[in-house]
Amino acid sequence: DEVATMVSAQGPGDIIMLENTRFYKEETKNESGFVEKFAAPFDMFVNDAFGTAHRAHASTEGVTKYLSPAVSGFLLAKELEYLDGAVQNGERPMAAIVGGSKVSSKITVLEALLDKCEKIIIGGGMVFTFLKAKGLPVGTSLVEDDFVETAKAVLEKAEKLGKEILLPEDIVVADAFAPDANTQIVAVDAIPDGWMGLDNGPATTAAQAAALADCKTVIMNGPMGVFEFEAFNKGT
Repeated sequence: DEVATMVSAQGPGDIIMLENTRFYKEETKNESGFVEKFAAPFDMFVNDAFGTAHRAHASTEGVTKYLSPAVSGFLLAKELEYLDGAVQNGERPMAAIVGGSKVSSKITVLEALLDKCEKIIIGGGMVFTFLKAKGLPVGTSLVEDDFVETAKAVLEKAEKLGKEILLPEDIVVADAFAPDANTQIVAVDAIPDGWMGLDNGPATTAAQAAALADCKTVIMNGPMGVFEFEAFNKGT
């Protein structure tokens, strides 16, 4: 109601910046009642957030059902044109580096890139769902149990297509999710109980560099570790 009142009070050329919608649980759940109320004061929708455009949230996907036209902004259009050009017309061999925290938010990207790229490097928090899919110990690392079978399917598809998927050889693990946590470097099949993987190890980074050396096009989507903490930014 407060937002609706603010909007109705504005004149031509006025701009209102609202609070981050992700502070509301209804945003990520894309709840229809919240979406309808959210969209009500407005006439059209422009999405210029490339980094969140893949999320089916209230402020990215939900509002498009209530507002028309719903269009991309100039930055989003530029990013899409660049990405499409790189994927469709990039020189080969082509590789993709796919990172980030969750398989669920990258599965569509992964499946699309499998058809286009000769090599795919998987890193970040999502890698531990793939390691669990291979039957490896992951300690307290981030894992999406609902997507373990999906990860298996991606690995199987890559094998059938003759594509190379590179998973880490070693991992920087920590005893807490904190910038000053105790750390150690362990082999990918030796993550201890009670420890979580937060970055690629040096052997992994070297192997990735070697794998990319002959590639003419490299597409990177997401970080290899918790780059916000200095102790875990080397892989990225």
